[in-house]
Amino acid sequence: FMSEGAFVDVRPHAAKGGTDESTDAWDTIDWLVKNVPGNNGRVGVWGISYPGFYAAQAAVEAHPALKAVSPQAPVTDWFLGDDFHHNGAFFLAEAFDFYSSFGKPRPKLIKKANWGFEYEAGDAYDFFLGLGAIAHADEHHLHGEIAFWNEVMQHGTRDEFWRARDPRPFYRNVKPAVLTVGGLFDAEDCWGALATYRAFASQSPGNEVGLVMGPWSHGGWARTDGDHLGDVAFGAKTSQFYQERIEFPFFQRHLKGRTGGRSAGATGGAWVFETGINLWQHYPSWPPPASRQQALYFHAAGGLGISPPSAAEDSAGLDAYPSDPAKPVPYRDQPAPRIEPDYMVGDQRFAARRPDVLVYQTAPLAADVTLAGPLEANLSVVVTGTDADFVVKLVDVYPPDVSDPEPNPTGVRMAGYQQLVRGEVMRGKFRNSFERPEPFVPGEVTAVRFALPDTSHTFRVGHRIMVQIQSSWFPLVDRNPQTFVDIYRAKDSDFRSATHRVLRTKEHPSSLKVTVARGQLP
Repeated sequence: FMSEGAFVDVRPHAAKGGTDESTDAWDTIDWLVKNVPGNNGRVGVWGISYPGFYAAQAAVEAHPALKAVSPQAPVTDWFLGDDFHHNGAFFLAEAFDFYSSFGKPRPKLIKKANWGFEYEAGDAYDFFLGLGAIAHADEHHLHGEIAFWNEVMQHGTRDEFWRARDPRPFYRNVKPAVLTVGGLFDAEDCWGALATYRAFASQSPGNEVGLVMGPWSHGGWARTDGDHLGDVAFGAKTSQFYQERIEFPFFQRHLKGRTGGRSAGATGGAWVFETGINLWQHYPSWPPPASRQQALYFHAAGGLGISPPSAAEDSAGLDAYPSDPAKPVPYRDQPAPRIEPDYMVGDQRFAARRPDVLVYQTAPLAADVTLAGPLEANLSVVVTGTDADFVVKLVDVYPPDVSDPEPNPTGVRMAGYQQLVRGEVMRGKFRNSFERPEPFVPGEVTAVRFALPDTSHTFRVGHRIMVQIQSSWFPLVDRNPQTFVDIYRAKDSDFRSATHRVLRTKEHPSSLKVTVARGQLP
């Protein structure tokens, strides 16, 4: 907060001879090894969130002294999947809360900043619904002072502004060992950790590139014990295992040449925590090489299974639901002034009971089923508007005989709990291209296909696998007007109610493709 100069958010990689985060890291390392007494000439870099981006950048055309790099929850692509956009949909509350303070101009030197926006309402849902169209945020609250907010509002597609801020093309032929770390329940940069790992692993063959994904919220491996998140317990202090058995040995090995000790044993590959049974798993790569992809199809009467719909299943072959921007589906069931990160494992019963949420589920499982790897939604839809969002959630439904935790200070009822395992949104106009949005044709069958971040979860015997479909997730995600407009410049009058239909016929099936590591889907 006392630096001179102009800060550039996610500074693009510079042409040769220019200045960027990679050249800054090179210069810093060069100074340190030449000026810090007694150093052994080996350097390690790590950072969480935005500093995770810095760590990854240090590996690009790295200084020869740099031997080990650990990008943790690294900011990676702010339009495709991190922080402020997911598949082109704007993560409204998080972006507004962050940039209302982070991006504030400071004409005088200060030593401390006040973080977070002081909301006028006790609940973020009420505040942002009352705000109306996004354009009112600057008009009523930011007053043109937040430069990056204004830049975001001017770049509503993945144009050159955003493409230049995707660092992954430069993660090639890196020399330092890389250990990418992320949280399976990171509400901000889960996608970034997985995308960064894949970029390093695919573009730097022969180099040591590892992945760690634990049951953590954003930075939880460094700030919490990692023994629970919200109502869901993980059976052990997962952060301690990671710190002592994976992270510390990684740096010891590359910076001091020391092996053994309390190391978890295997180097490289992927250490991924498997929720549901609460065990660490080590794989030679991610996703697990022995896994297989399989589709879970939507059926009549809310059924879900591996068999595609048949021609004779039912006469309608679709499920319809309303989508009203004036009454969006909340992202959680309790009021809160800010986004609470435990929504990533939150109980979804409140959503399943709404008329604007579709629900499909299996029968109780006869044996454990483990999903470990990518997920992909494949929807066949018909809409009445010219734009629409689609939110797909993978849910673990607990049996009715599950006991409550002891002690139970929040009074949660775990019998029938619907734990969110993974959820993601797709802004429909970007279904074919993030650069060139397209309107829907009302009444026309349209395919909407998109990836959800990977998962690692075992659905236990007696549990059900559930998929929920909805078209708002507020105020986590901004409201889609459901008319084909630049949403950042939309007027309040552009917001319209619509009816969405999800088809489940032989000709137009809808499904969620999952990656099965163990067990048989029903």
